Amino acid sequence: VQLQASGGGLVQAGGSLRLSCAASGLAFVVYGMGWFRQAPGKEREFVAAITMTGDITYNEGSVKGRFTISRDNAKNTVYLQMNSLKPEDTAVYYCALNPQTIDWMKPQYDYWGQGTQVTVSS
Repeated sequence: VQLQASGGGLVQAGGSLRLSCAASGLAFVVYGMGWFRQAPGKEREFVAAITMTGDITYNEGSVKGRFTISRDNAKNTVYLQMNSLKPEDTAVYYCALNPQTIDWMKPQYDYWGQGTQVTVSS
């Protein structure tokens, strides 16, 4: 399984970015996908997750109301629309996938992408 994340970049505070993560090499159908982020010197933080059936979980304390996760099952791709970005959203964003149900908020996924840098300037 390979996960390819893209869409990161530099944006001013208040701006928007859309991250994509495409999964390939899948030998299974039912799985969940999530986004995590890691800022320098900090632990990896849960952002959002979505299951095959569309159940969604957000880190309500930091991103709910600003970020939206979605997926295209036909393309094996998950998206993260990020609006009203803040400097504290600056981090490397990682997508992850797991074939069985887990606690989607914990970094226990079996497969991880390489990360994409998001930088929000003030």
